[in-house]
Amino acid sequence: MPVVLQDACDENIIRSGAAAAPGSVTRGRWILAATLLASSMAFIDGTVVNVALPALQTNLNATAADVQWVIESYALFLSALLLVGGSLGDHYGRRRMFLLGVAIFSVASAACGLVGNIDQLIVARALQGVGAALLVPGSLAIISNSFSAQERGRAIGIWSGFSAITSGIGPVLGGWLIEHVSWRAVFFINLPVAVLVLLISLRHVAEHADRESTQVDWLGAALAAVGLGALVYGLIESSQVGFNNLPVIMALALGIVVLILFLSVESRLSQPMLPLTLFRSRTFAGTNLLTFLLYAALGGTLFFLPLNLIQVQHYSPTTAGAVLLPFILIVSFLSRWSGGLVPVTVQKFHLSLGRSSRLLLICFFADQRLAAITGHIFFRRRLSWA
Repeated sequence: MPVVLQDACDENIIRSGAAAAPGSVTRGRWILAATLLASSMAFIDGTVVNVALPALQTNLNATAADVQWVIESYALFLSALLLVGGSLGDHYGRRRMFLLGVAIFSVASAACGLVGNIDQLIVARALQGVGAALLVPGSLAIISNSFSAQERGRAIGIWSGFSAITSGIGPVLGGWLIEHVSWRAVFFINLPVAVLVLLISLRHVAEHADRESTQVDWLGAALAAVGLGALVYGLIESSQVGFNNLPVIMALALGIVVLILFLSVESRLSQPMLPLTLFRSRTFAGTNLLTFLLYAALGGTLFFLPLNLIQVQHYSPTTAGAVLLPFILIVSFLSRWSGGLVPVTVQKFHLSLGRSSRLLLICFFADQRLAAITGHIFFRRRLSWA
């Protein structure tokens, strides 16, 4: 799934960085502005495209499987290359890889807006995923290296709040653009933001690298991309032809074999992209399993709900985007705050309760009665209750 909600590990990445030398307040503001704007492209893109799916499906004569690939091609390359993107920044320079990610993402966004058929859009979205895999870890690393330990906490708070706001704005902004301009405008809005990020970064962001202590796990990245890609292909195509289809069986078998090979390779490398020793911790392994199940449910909801609201319930794109707004804002703003509600001794209970509550909320939110209520509140009644 595309980047929709801020994950807790993002802040840990920032906190774990080495302390930076104090810089001027003005320079720090420019650095924060560049990283916030760059991250906003990924956050907004992660939510806005879901609202655009019905429009592009109609305009490009796409099937249900095709629009699934529009989402999955982006998520596939983002997830497969995200860890390697961080290693590339450490090895070749964090600003250099960050700027490359922004450039790739913006070119791919322009390509998404100019495509003539669904196949071209899927390829362009995959290229967007490559850019995001360089952009996202690059922005976090730049924050870590540009602020001192004392300043980093405030930078984290600003970054967290801004990510929540942009995640919430995405569906509503996308719905308005689709309704009044075109679904293509959803991708073009990234271009002026990217130009601004490039100009600010070239002038105010310093270069940092750690070439000697890092290695790039190209083999692991390739195996992860092929294995995950084969699995995704098999699962998507099975919805149309069934699991008894030979190409589907071969794709699923290939994906499983390649991912097993990936695990074998990672266990033998001195600097793997995925250190398997981390999973010896029951807390780490259990947390990741719960997160996987949560985002599986969340990804399905954010994919099917806009299609249902617009194509079946006949909501306008703007109202359909507003339906997603309360859920995204509540989860985004409360995720950071809820961590301090309980002492360390009850973290496991808190984790289980929180994720169970979110899953129940997802199921409840999928009920069209709630969707209708939130849609009316935010747009059809024009906030008259306030």
